[in-house]
Amino acid sequence: MPSSRTVVAVDVGGTDIKAALVEGDPAAPAVVDRLRRATPRGSTGTETADALVSLIAELVKSWSATAANPVEAVGVVVPGIVDADAGVGVFSANLGWRDYPFRAALSDRLGLPVVFDHDVRAGGLAESRLGAARGFTDAVVMPIGTGIAAALVLGGRLHSGGGYAGEVGHLSLGAGELCGCGQHGCLELRASSAAVARRYTERTGRPVHGAVDVANAVRAGDPAAAAVWAEAVEALAQAVILLTTLLGLQAVVLGGGLAMAGELLLAPLGDRLDELISFQRRPELRLAALGDEAGCLGAALLAMDLLEG
Repeated sequence: MPSSRTVVAVDVGGTDIKAALVEGDPAAPAVVDRLRRATPRGSTGTETADALVSLIAELVKSWSATAANPVEAVGVVVPGIVDADAGVGVFSANLGWRDYPFRAALSDRLGLPVVFDHDVRAGGLAESRLGAARGFTDAVVMPIGTGIAAALVLGGRLHSGGGYAGEVGHLSLGAGELCGCGQHGCLELRASSAAVARRYTERTGRPVHGAVDVANAVRAGDPAAAAVWAEAVEALAQAVILLTTLLGLQAVVLGGGLAMAGELLLAPLGDRLDELISFQRRPELRLAALGDEAGCLGAALLAMDLLEG
């Protein structure tokens, strides 16, 4: 039987970081305390990473002084390309670091075991153990926000591909506009929350705050919003078929801003999948269950797994 553990979990985002003091075991982690802080920024990527390490160290030491039980390990997850085995942040386009040794830097500062991984994979781990992907051995957990990434659960295990797996937003669906990655027609240029908002504004000249505004316009009968929404659904359906053909998925779990539309997304996406499916196993479509806590819970699970050996 796993013993109760006390860990600190940190989910780093481009704007803010979410941190939590978590107790329990990998089967039933419980958040005891949580907080948010602005993600620190330096003039270079290395300075940003250094400042982030300092902030995380301060949070851990503060909780260590007040927690009922000693903090035993720390889990930190970040965006970008991550080499989890080496504990290195290989690259973050938004935060600027390259090949930064996060795990070693934090371990030196804290004198505690540290696990370091990717934010989307951590969220996928949480959804697969505690949330909407629970019970499936082959699933994709796909948050749809400014970009689109995915956690791949294959044979009941997260697949990282050395840090490069899961960049489904850069699946090229054919001819289309140029993506920042250098390809044309990438999925996230049509189906990300940011793309849905941008494409609606381009079509109408009316600025919107995000995909939620476009979803509301669809519900109100706006034909331009309906056209943009249909294009996003078509792109997602094509991507899901491709992933299902390659991986034999049992389920696709959608999260992030676009998935907040609920059935407005799931119903037409499911209908289009039914039209496209030929020999493939038809994956079940689900909405993510853990919201923006998934990354933090995943980081806590990783830390507890480390302690359990």
